[in-house]
This record gives sequence, C-alpha cells and structure tokens, in this order.
Amino acid sequence: MFKFKKGLFTSQIVILGLLSLAIVFIALPSYFTQKWSWSELPGVPEVAQMRKVPDTQLNFPGWTTVTQKKLSLNNYPWSFQMIEKPGQDPIVIALKAQKYYKDHPEVEWVDLEGVERWKNDGYKTLKFSSETQPNGSVTARWFQAWNDKTYAVVQWYAWPGGGHYAPLQWFLADQKAQLKDKRVPWVAVSITIPMEALGNLKDMESLAKSLSQQVQTTLEKEVFVAQNSA
Repeated sequence: MFKFKKGLFTSQIVILGLLSLAIVFIALPSYFTQKWSWSELPGVPEVAQMRKVPDTQLNFPGWTTVTQKKLSLNNYPWSFQMIEKPGQDPIVIALKAQKYYKDHPEVEWVDLEGVERWKNDGYKTLKFSSETQPNGSVTARWFQAWNDKTYAVVQWYAWPGGGHYAPLQWFLADQKAQLKDKRVPWVAVSITIPMEALGNLKDMESLAKSLSQQVQTTLEKEVFVAQNSA
C-alpha cells in the first residue's frame, strides 16, 4: 500500500511538472506574442459593454465628476475621468477596457508613465477586497510618482471578483476560465491622487484603498455586464 501511494504521488508530481512546462514553453510565449496556440478562443460577452468605457462617465458615490474624456494611448482608447469632493484635490481615474475578445493586458503601465513623464521611488502593493464577490481580492501596485507635482498612484487590472497589477495573473485566471469554456474580461485601472511633495505615501493609503474599492465595485456592477457579443 505504501509503495502504491508513493508511486501515485510521484505520478502526480510528474503530471504537474509537465503542465508547468507546457505553460512556460507553449502558452506563455503565445500569450506575449498574441500568437495563440489554439485556433479560436471563447467569446467575451462583457466586451460590448466595455467598449463604451472610453466615452462613459462612471459614477462613484460621494464624488463629483469634473471632466471625462477619451484619449488614445498607443492607438488604444482610454477614459480619463477627473473626480473631486469637498476637501480633496481632484483625482484622475484612467481606464483602459478590453474592446476585443483577443485583447490582453500588455504595456499599459509603461504607456501611462511615458505620457505622464513620471519618476517614482519604488513599487509597493496595496490589497483590498471585492465588495461584490465573496473571497474576491485585488492586489494593486502602489507608488509615489512625480513630475512637476507629486502623486500617490494605484494601478491594477480589474476583472469580475478580483484583480492584480501583473498581466500574468490575468493570463492564469483566463486560462482557468477557458477550461470551462469561459473568459475573464479585464480593465486596466490607474488612479492618480495628488499629495504633498514631501508627504508620506502611507498617509494616503486609507483614501487610496477606499477609492480603489469603489472603482472595482463600479466596474463589477456597471462594466462587467454580459451581453451577446464577442
């Protein structure tokens, strides 16, 4: 009996190893080059709604929208929405939503940093929960940036029930969904919060986390809405 269990365990390890090698040497290169190894992907029913994001003013409870406009970065449409409330300097929420079922996260953070000409002092992580999905969580990247002003910046890829700042995490979630003939829609989120030039990033954490949760909740309720579209 012991020998049987030991052999079964060894077989499981070998299978897991082969699957890992398949992801590293087959799936991941295909993902990053957009040359997928399968002929056709399942559709993304939420895409029809997400295509409206660059032209849509989203509502965030307790905040007033100052402006909302569509801008193109690297030939892809983004929404830049400026919001404010009493006692708080205007904050910019930039969103890039998936508009085609084969689109995947790529160089969103590089595009933004190039446009803003940001310098930063290193990345940290900011974690918060999804308010609409039990056990759902988001891991965002969180840093202080500056050009002629100083900002606290939060960035992540949002999807239904969670999110992460690393494209690889979306890829793994999408691969898992495809096993059930489903897909994971995504929206790149970047929140820019003005702060004092010599301020402490830690002092901005409560505001950043609260607003990030609101953005995630709004996307889950208003944007990740399934429609009959690829």
